[in-house]
Amino acid sequence: MPTTAKICGLTTPETIGAAIRGGASHIGLVFFPPSPRHLEFDRAAGLAAPLPDSVGRVGVFVDPDDAMLDRAIAAGRLDILQLHKTAPARIAAIAARTGLECWAAVAVRTRTDLDEARRYVGAAGRILYDAKTPPGAALPGGMGLRFDWSLLDGFRHPLPWALSGGLDPVNVGEAIARTGASLVDVSSGVERQSGVKDMDKIAAFLQATQR
Repeated sequence: MPTTAKICGLTTPETIGAAIRGGASHIGLVFFPPSPRHLEFDRAAGLAAPLPDSVGRVGVFVDPDDAMLDRAIAAGRLDILQLHKTAPARIAAIAARTGLECWAAVAVRTRTDLDEARRYVGAAGRILYDAKTPPGAALPGGMGLRFDWSLLDGFRHPLPWALSGGLDPVNVGEAIARTGASLVDVSSGVERQSGVKDMDKIAAFLQATQR
């Protein structure tokens, strides 16, 4: 099976266009005010309106309340919710209330951290393995950090999964070969500065996933 890719934290029509032209399977819209990639609802609506149904629209949240979710789902025409720092019971409740697929982010620094993934069985539809950020960091991801991919060696994944954290056009091919990831996720690795995506880097990343 070919590896598919999500380009996360898109904020302009031009970079969304680059992701679609390059063959991204998913685009990520961030709804988290501390992030430089955060979208207000009206802006998200404008970005999502022209998206083809063939591209998954993923809303990225950090332990959101129902009001935030409802407005973001409507604005972004979301079909997937990516949830960071959100308890399994809460994710299960969100999935039941919205009827949408939910992805649970699991922050990884050590092999023991992977065990967290098992807690989401019955709640989430997919696990997103991301690099654990330093204590006190303002953001749960999107900081260009990567974890040791060898930690995934021999791990029995309890759910479908995606690889995130520190990926870029140069290393994503190695990451896919090393881990067998069928879905990869990138944000800061295709930026020219924090929160500002680079169209050429998006194209290069997507090309690298298809080799």
